[in-house]
This record gives sequence, C-alpha cells and structure tokens, in this order.
Amino acid sequence: MRDLHLLPKAHLHTHLESTVRSATIRELGGRPPVQDRPFGSFREFADQRAQVRALLRDRRHFRRIAEEFCQDEAAQGVRYAEVTFTAAAHGERLGDPEMPLEAVAEGLALGAHRYGIHTRVILDHSRRRPVERLWRSLELATRHPQVVAIGLAGDESYPAAPFAEVLDAAREAGLHLVHHAGETAGPASVWEALTVGRAERIGHGIRVLEDPELVTELRRRRVPLEVCPSSNVLLGLVASLAEHPLPRLLAAGLTVTVNTDGETSLTAEYQRAREIFGYGDTDLANLARTSVESSFAPAALKARISAEIDRWLIS
Repeated sequence: MRDLHLLPKAHLHTHLESTVRSATIRELGGRPPVQDRPFGSFREFADQRAQVRALLRDRRHFRRIAEEFCQDEAAQGVRYAEVTFTAAAHGERLGDPEMPLEAVAEGLALGAHRYGIHTRVILDHSRRRPVERLWRSLELATRHPQVVAIGLAGDESYPAAPFAEVLDAAREAGLHLVHHAGETAGPASVWEALTVGRAERIGHGIRVLEDPELVTELRRRRVPLEVCPSSNVLLGLVASLAEHPLPRLLAAGLTVTVNTDGETSLTAEYQRAREIFGYGDTDLANLARTSVESSFAPAALKARISAEIDRWLIS
C-alpha cells in the first residue's frame, strides 16, 4: 500500500478556525478541544468553535494560523486547498472590517512560498446572521483576489431565500457559490441550495440519498459533494464511520470529494477510507482526482496535480 501522505490531494471543505493547532490555542490563552470526542449537539460544536474564534485578536494571530494551516496541509500531501473563513464576523467583532482577511491572505501567501501549497479562500456566512453581513462579505470578496467563492453555512433550518439577492450579485461579480446543505437538514435544504443559492458544490450533502429525484439531478449536473466523514460522526449526524453513507453516495454515481471540515487531517480521512471501506490505492487516487477536478483551481494547476496523482499510482 502506498503512503497516503504522499498522495497529492485537493482539500475543498475545511474551516480555518477549526484547524488551529492545540499548541497555538494554548499560547493564545484558550483550552484546546478534546480530540475525537463526539459533540452533544451542533450547538455545542458551534459554541466550542466560537471560543477559538474569540482568541484571535490581532493581525499576528490571523497571519499565524493561516501560515500554520499551510504547513499542516502540505505535510498531508495537499497541493491545493480552498479554506473557509468567516471574515466579516471577525471584522465586526474587532471593529476592523479589512484586517482579518488581509492578515489571513498574508499568512497564506507566506505559507505558499515556504511550503509549496496553493490556496484560495471561501467566505462563509451563517444563515442565522443578518443579510447585511453577507453584503459585507461580498464587498470583501470583490476587493481580495484570494477569495474564490462565498457561501451559506450554519444551521440549515434557516432558509437561504433571504440571501438570494446577495448571492445573485456574487455570481454576477464572478464569484463561485458553495453552500452547506444536507448535513443537519434533509434534501429540501439541498434543493434550496441548488435553486435559490445556485450552488456549484454542496458542503456535506450526506442526506441526499433520501430523495431519489435529487440524486438524479445532482448526478445529471455533476454537482460535487464535499463529504466530511469524521466530522459527521463527531457531530452525531452519523452513528459511526462504518455506517457513513460515503460508499453509497459513490455507488449512486454522485461526484464525491473527501474532506475534513477541520476536524482531522486529510491523510487520516483517506486512511480511514482505506481501513473501514476497504478502498485500494486506485480508489483513493480517484477520490483525490475528483477533489482536484471539483476545485476552483486554474486548469493548468488541476492538470499538474492530476499528473502527480498518476505518478503516485505507478510509483
């Protein structure tokens, strides 16, 4: 079996604030989360992440976590990552709308230079928060070329409809749209992400199999799902990794990418797929290739990483 750390990969669904190292959290005065302990509820998960966000107070903090993200991802064989960041919320909290994203961009640029990884940013917005904040996210996105997409996240019981005008404006501005859906809510949330939200990818989407018509539509349009198995288990949405729908999603002919949500390393997620689902090197290489093809990376970079995956398979 080939070394999965060396398998070239793209990482499409990970939240920067969820990837902060335990040592960094301690240095900033916080208490790291207990690893691999299931959360009692989605609210508990959100509250824990809010505690980490509150530790980030100045430019050095944001720059640091972004550079450390690059180092950690590169060590996993990640060649390209689209990291999600809640820039507008940090800007409001700190009274400086531009600084958090500027500092993260600086850290990512430094990390790219030092560790040879390519990164882009997705700005997310909680459905529970005001529409005005998403407008501010869009303004930030249009001023920062590192931002490749924006999207809705958070509690999926809140509708996407109030944000339709902003999302249409983002699309007209040339930004991609990626929304969380089909994770804590059912297929209706995915339909809304596709129609109102004009989603090009679906964050999670693990409940799409409940609606055969939705599966057909996703398959027809080849809309990628950003599946995060370990995160789904930690949040109590799936009882165990052995019961995760990942194999059934693939068997249904859907476009599936493997990601972490920030709750584990990407190599560990591929390793679990090898051990629990019995996937061989060719299967895992195909998952890595699908992630590359489903990314918003430039075509030349996609081709280069795909060629590296081919070389990994014959090594």
